[in-house]
Order: sequence, then C-alpha cells, then structure tokens
Amino acid sequence: MSPRSPSVNEELRRRSRERILQATVELVDAHGYEATTLGDIAERAGTARGLISYYFPGKRQLLQAAVHRLMHLTLEEALEREPRTEDGRERLARAIDAVLGLAEARPTLMRTHMAGILQAEGFVQCEEQQRLAFLLRDTVTRYGSEDVDTDYPLLRALLMGAVVAVLLPGARMPLARLRSELFHRYGLDWEAGAPPDGGPPGGAQVLGPSAGPQGAAQSSKSK
Repeated sequence: MSPRSPSVNEELRRRSRERILQATVELVDAHGYEATTLGDIAERAGTARGLISYYFPGKRQLLQAAVHRLMHLTLEEALEREPRTEDGRERLARAIDAVLGLAEARPTLMRTHMAGILQAEGFVQCEEQQRLAFLLRDTVTRYGSEDVDTDYPLLRALLMGAVVAVLLPGARMPLARLRSELFHRYGLDWEAGAPPDGGPPGGAQVLGPSAGPQGAAQSSKSK
C-alpha cells in the first residue's frame, strides 16, 4: 500500500478534529461539563484519547473551540439561508437571532461556555473562534459600519450580554425583550431575521431609531 499524500492526511486530521468537537458539544449539552470526561468524548468521536490532547491542551479549551465551531456553523447557516440576501440590515438581524436562538435552544451548553470564558484564560484564540469572528466582522461591515474595529467588539459584547441575560438562573430575561432592545439599537425592523412567535413586546411594531447604522450611532451618542 502506497503512503497517503499530505493532502489526504490533512483531510483525515480535519475530520478527526471535527468529530471530537461535535462529540464535545453533544455530550456537554446532554450531561454537563463536569460529568463529561475526555474519555467519553474520545469514545463518542471514535478516536484515541491521546489524540484529543494532541489537538487541545485541556478540556476547557476543547469546549470553547467546540462551542465556537457550533456558533460559527449556526451563524453561517442563518446568514446563507434562502432567500439569500446581501442586505446588511437583514444579515445583522439574522446574526442576532442566530446567537440568541442558540442560547435559547442549548442553555446547558451555552451557560457552561459563558462561565468558561469569564475565567482567567478568557477567549481561546483558535481557528473556530477566528472563523466566528470573521463572520461577525463581515456582518458589521455589510451593515454599513464606518469603524468596524470599534463596532465589531461592541456587537460582540452586546450579544454576550444578551446571552447571559437569557441564561441567568433566577433572573432570566425574555428573549423577545432582549431582541427588541438590540433591534432598536441597530434600527432593524422586528419582522427581519427570524422573529419569535407572539410579536414584539407590548404588541407594538418595534423599529430602530432610523433605517440604518448612522441612525443607530446617533441614538447611541444621545444616550
């Protein structure tokens, strides 16, 4: 048997890594972080336990990479779903809904993730996180930002805050209210993106301060 080519080996490594990340998401979502061992993940992924340590320095870093991959895939699917659009406001609405929807759909996983990134090591700078960051930056750019280096971190911070508010035990805020506030800030129509059932809070049509990023910026300055 002839040896595998470098491209084949690279593809096998990519698939193995993705199986590990997917197994991590599934197990932590079902059983929680503490109850999930690296051995469990290796078994679910169909790989050797030592291979996980080859790719990731520890379980916390593995979890962050796994959740960032899930967030990237979820966001990518939302942005590219039919009917496809290049409209920046619609894409931003879809991005907000994708992130809030993930918190609502997978509370155990996302609560564990948020707890992890608030620890001393913070964000893990891995390829999954970089792909997620690229999509969010691109969304901010298409929305019409004139200062992406400022507006992208702000959007990220606002989304993180909203996710925490969705997940906070004992003081959880309704997703529709959080969505309404974010849509108002960015001047987005309530019907954009993937609006939740029941309409906007209070039954009123929720529109932002203007039809685009300039109005949103002016609203922010006036507060």
